[in-house]
Amino acid sequence: MKKTIQHATVIGSGIMGSQIACHLANIGVRVLLLDIVPRELNEKESKAGLSLESKAVRNRIVNESLSKAVKMNPAPLFDKAYASRISTGNLEDDLQEISKTDWIIEVVVERLDIKQSLFEKVEQHRKPGTFISSNTSGIPISLMLEGRSEDFQKHFLGTHFFNPPRYLELLEIIPTPKTDSAVVDFFMHYGDRYLGKTTVLCKDTPAFIANRVGIFAIMDLFHKVQDMGLSVEDVDKLTGPLIGRPKSATFRTADVVGLDTLIHVANGLAHAVPHDEEKDKFKLPTFLQKMQENNWLGSKSGQGFYKKVKGENGKSEILSLDLDSLEYKPQLKSKFPTLELTKTIDDVRERWKVLIGGKDKAGEFYRRSVGAVLAYAANRIPEIADDLFRIDQGMRAGFGWKHGPFEIWDAIGLEKGLKLIEDEGLKVADWLLEMKAAGHSSFYTVQEGKGHFYAISEKKYKALPGGDSFIVLDHIRPSKTVWQNKECAIQDLGDGILNIEFRSKMNSLGSGVLAGINKGIDLAEKEYRGLVISNQGDNFSVGANLGMIFMMAIEQEWDELNFAIKYFQDTMMRVRYSSIPVVVAPHQMTLGGGCEMSLHADAVQAAAETYIGLVEFGVGVIPGGGGTKELTRRAAQRFVKDDIETNAYRENLFMIGQAQVAKSATEAFNMGIFLEGRDGISLNRHRLIADAKEKAVALAETGYTMPVRERDIKVLGRQGLGMFTVGANTMWEGGFITPHEKKMVEKLAYVMCGGDLSEPTFVSEQYLLDLEREAFLSLCTEKKTLERIQHMLKTGKPLRN
Repeated sequence: MKKTIQHATVIGSGIMGSQIACHLANIGVRVLLLDIVPRELNEKESKAGLSLESKAVRNRIVNESLSKAVKMNPAPLFDKAYASRISTGNLEDDLQEISKTDWIIEVVVERLDIKQSLFEKVEQHRKPGTFISSNTSGIPISLMLEGRSEDFQKHFLGTHFFNPPRYLELLEIIPTPKTDSAVVDFFMHYGDRYLGKTTVLCKDTPAFIANRVGIFAIMDLFHKVQDMGLSVEDVDKLTGPLIGRPKSATFRTADVVGLDTLIHVANGLAHAVPHDEEKDKFKLPTFLQKMQENNWLGSKSGQGFYKKVKGENGKSEILSLDLDSLEYKPQLKSKFPTLELTKTIDDVRERWKVLIGGKDKAGEFYRRSVGAVLAYAANRIPEIADDLFRIDQGMRAGFGWKHGPFEIWDAIGLEKGLKLIEDEGLKVADWLLEMKAAGHSSFYTVQEGKGHFYAISEKKYKALPGGDSFIVLDHIRPSKTVWQNKECAIQDLGDGILNIEFRSKMNSLGSGVLAGINKGIDLAEKEYRGLVISNQGDNFSVGANLGMIFMMAIEQEWDELNFAIKYFQDTMMRVRYSSIPVVVAPHQMTLGGGCEMSLHADAVQAAAETYIGLVEFGVGVIPGGGGTKELTRRAAQRFVKDDIETNAYRENLFMIGQAQVAKSATEAFNMGIFLEGRDGISLNRHRLIADAKEKAVALAETGYTMPVRERDIKVLGRQGLGMFTVGANTMWEGGFITPHEKKMVEKLAYVMCGGDLSEPTFVSEQYLLDLEREAFLSLCTEKKTLERIQHMLKTGKPLRN
């Protein structure tokens, strides 16, 4: 189907509707956002002498909703300027405008009669061939089609976004029997490639896939927790990052989402699935009923499973709810011997066997809760999906699980999973027994570097869809790794392109990673055409190894520290100056040294959700891996273009001094970290490595030539140094910065101005690198710097001293 979406209409401007409109604006789509007309004036409108016919009044609901969304944190827009791509209107005056749109998305209240009435009106203005979809989370899609034309029915389906739409990757695609298959194919591709989503094909069943399994997992846990004598904080300790789930875990997530939302979905399922063998699990446990009666609905009502209060000393304290007494109490630290056994295991998949085998209450909890989820997911096939991988995709992309139920099952083993189910007295799906009898012992396999899944209906393994479009490092490591050490590995991506993957803790940049980068460039220069630096960890890199820097500074090993910093700088310069193109592919947190690596690349292919910046000021030093030099160089280039000399240097000095972090790849372009015409954005992070490889191939095939080392970077000398020093002194006198921060700013200005030069001068990159390294070392001798580094290592948060 050769279709493009240049304009979309979103009907319903509530929390979801406004954010969906924002995300469409993120990708360049023009959006019309519509909502109902108010039935009465508010106080402000009455005082202003407005009437119900005034346009400002008639569009008040939609305008207030959009304004509220744009101000949300986390932001729904990549760039607030994108709000200009959204126009607003109301359903009485502007519905005819949908005749000009390519896609109509309904996001109104969850009542079938209201949706049907709306679609009747929509059809009067919709032009044939226009896509139309509903964002319902529970109403059967097919019921909405009553009385609609054949063309409407062919182009109608469910497109269920998860909240918040920008950040949660799942987009469930739910066709009806009358939806044209070409329309389904279009949205599966459009959601993936353009919206950056994991598109999951669902059947039109209650709550579809992710909410059906995810809400069951939560409700099953709610019913078990009191029987097992576990507290709210115990469960959140057991169900968070330890097992590859979000930090908010279970109860905190419920508070954030809102217990009213959770209760609404659970109640809906309790009535909608009378055939479900676990239907009773969707009934509300007593403590949840009481919380609903008390209006303890989580963050929105000020209290839920947790409650923030002021302590006796005036400091805020977060209390947790005792599920038996329903009284709030100070949180107790949760400790379980089984968890201690996993501290040295970084791979979540490897932890599962230890956790399931635990001899304490934690082990029992995992055995019971995991057994229930495995049984439930297996018994939902083929009811909610024909293929098991779709359930795993839904849970990963919609609920933030690192691994879906069948991936967890592979981690613990088929036999162990079956035993967990039997021990709980639960039903084992017939297809599982058939699979076992046929000699298959896993749900996923890797064949020739491609992922395969067990296709239940065909009783054989089939390639996962999209295998040619995605590069999954887990799949290629066994056969494509050409070199590795403890912190780094190099893989052959094919087509003459190598990939360097970090494997250190939090992908920090220590000596092992730097050795891997140099080795990768050596290999690529001899035998390959290009190089990608990427990984599929939670974050691209949190920066340099602070622990190593701290130990060297504490022990006053200044020569060793000087060598380590120079090695880092030299490695970044090799990223820029080699005979092959180097493409860096950052995603999520890309801080400090990770940012410096991106600054030195021949090109960057960034995930849309890339949070990048030079944050070294937070630990009391300046960027020492070429970052200060690079922002000085870029300021000089901007001066040549814009002829606004001091502004360019001042903006880049502030960027470092305020430890600014871009909150999206788009914002990184605005800040000058990424460069227009050179760098690119991948909306779908799962395509990132493939996109980066494609960019490296293109650079190689267009005749890549190593850049010439720069020796003509203009620095301002005393002219700039005086200005920045006076500014730092003024901020210190005004109490805006500490004495140590004043010293840091002066050191940074000294480097960026080229030192104490009598007049503006042209210098080389190496000259600036030497100044940068000298300033970094001198700050490492300061007690205040060591306090900041130590605090960051202990808490993960910056210290102001």
